[in-house]
Amino acid sequence: MRMSLRLTVLTALLLLFGGIPARAQDRAVDLELVIAVDVSGSMDSEEKLLQRSGYIDAFRHPEVVGAITSGEHRSVAVTYVEWAGPSSQRVIIPWRVIDGPDAAADFADRLAAAPSVRMRGTSISGALLFAAPMFDGNGFAAPRQVIDISGDGPNNMGVPVLPVRDSVVQEGIVINGLPITLKALGFSGLQPGELDLYYEDCVIGGPGAFIVSVADPAQLGEAIRRKLVLEVAGPSPRPIPAALTAQTPRIDCLIGEKTRPSWLDENAK
Repeated sequence: MRMSLRLTVLTALLLLFGGIPARAQDRAVDLELVIAVDVSGSMDSEEKLLQRSGYIDAFRHPEVVGAITSGEHRSVAVTYVEWAGPSSQRVIIPWRVIDGPDAAADFADRLAAAPSVRMRGTSISGALLFAAPMFDGNGFAAPRQVIDISGDGPNNMGVPVLPVRDSVVQEGIVINGLPITLKALGFSGLQPGELDLYYEDCVIGGPGAFIVSVADPAQLGEAIRRKLVLEVAGPSPRPIPAALTAQTPRIDCLIGEKTRPSWLDENAK
């Protein structure tokens, strides 16, 4: 006991007088944002290019830079992830601080230069499970943590999305959505217009969570820019009644799993 007490006191004194280097403080920013982008097989080359170009153009746009530099700390931390099936996620750009037009342009340039690969499957739950822990120990501290997830279909592989969504929101993370319907939804089981409803009831969550939907290729760039501005300039988190987090979905949140053809599972192996 005496030795333990002696070590405790010695450690405290060393920390106090600088004998042991203390861990650097996290950098304060206004927002920590994970951009999680769907690159599954249902996204063709043109759609993936449009989506990536939309983010590149957005970070070069004065409106987005103005929103980023309008907060208390005049900066945000951003990372860009591409995802597909349950185990198919890749960090394209690690966490970076954006605090002005130069840093935003550098982010856009890095994104433009990064290769993109096609991965199989659509696991929104897998993307959320990958993205949520990225806030831990990332070197930043912000009043808001947001996952911005895009997709052109429902979850059809991996863990069901609804319980994952709820667990992520319980951690204080907001999930916003960018449902993309640029072509027929194929084997998704959804009818025209239902992807928006699916994202609203099964994917997004947390105080102030929202979707920006896209149904026309010409609208994608503007939608991405508008969504980023809304996320960056969003309100600080506030408590919400538990009843508001447990509403019954207006659509079957397992519709993707139920309508996925078995031959797609064989091809995904």
